[in-house]
Amino acid sequence: MVDIQFEAQVKGYGLTTANIVYRLPDHPTLLQEFLWQHYDLAPDFPELFKFLEFWDREIEGPVHSVTIAHNRLVGPNGWRGAKGIFRLH
Repeated sequence: MVDIQFEAQVKGYGLTTANIVYRLPDHPTLLQEFLWQHYDLAPDFPELFKFLEFWDREIEGPVHSVTIAHNRLVGPNGWRGAKGIFRLH
C-alpha cells in the first residue's frame, strides 16, 4: 500500500507552510500567529484558500496577513528506482 502523502508528492503536491497573523477579537490592537501546514499545489494553493475561507466563516479573529512557504519535496525527476541491492556482512 502506497502512503497517501507520498502519492500526493508524486502528483505535484508539496509541503506548504502558512504563517497566519490575525487580530484578537477582544483586543484588535494585538496580533497573534497561527502556523498551518498541509500538502498543497503551488502556485494556486487550493487547500490553503479552502482553509482561509473556513477561517473567515467560522473564526472570529480577522486575518491580518499570510506568509507562505512552499517546498516541492518529490518530483518526477526527484526519485528513481533501485537497480540492485548489495549486502555486506
